[in-house]
Amino acid sequence: MKIYIGTDHAGFELKEALVPFLKELGHEVEDMGARSFEALDDYPDFIRPVAEAVALNPESRGIILGGSGQGEAMCANRVPGVRAAVYYGGPFDIVVLSREHNDANILSLGARFVDEDEAREAVRLWLETPFSSDEKHARRIGEIDA
Repeated sequence: MKIYIGTDHAGFELKEALVPFLKELGHEVEDMGARSFEALDDYPDFIRPVAEAVALNPESRGIILGGSGQGEAMCANRVPGVRAAVYYGGPFDIVVLSREHNDANILSLGARFVDEDEAREAVRLWLETPFSSDEKHARRIGEIDA
């Protein structure tokens, strides 16, 4: 699967660890930046391109990172066709349900709240979980898009 990934300074170190992990899982990864740690960069510069790429390629997925993951998800969700879910620790059920019920196509990670192992497990579960295709969930997604 094609995975687009992007972050600002807050998630830079974690992104650098996730890229080889995603490749080990057999995914094609396109790193949309940041390419280096710049403490004053702005997350929309990296998150918007990920969201636009995912929206144009419905078979792909995106992973975005930031301090909390919240602003990044808000930015991504402004792009029509994107359904970004946030994970910043706690039960992994949230990432599973974001796929099963919401067909989330972008996972936003709060890099200040998850360690590398937790992020890897969340990403792995999220990528492996299919959308349920249950009529009620498909209907609700249609209502969001309308």
